[in-house]
Amino acid sequence: MASPCTGVCRIDPCTGWCEGCVRTLDEIAVWRTASSAQRQAILDDLLARQALVRLG
Repeated sequence: MASPCTGVCRIDPCTGWCEGCVRTLDEIAVWRTASSAQRQAILDDLLARQALVRLG
């Protein structure tokens, strides 16, 4: 499963989310060693966050 990283690696101080991929620092750190199920859970969370960012 490919990383959702977009190459825009800045953490928003208000949300704690990366401005590029909307992952948290913990999610970014664990990605390389996460199981497929863990990665899918992260991706599922990202979809909801992306929708919030678009609405914001």
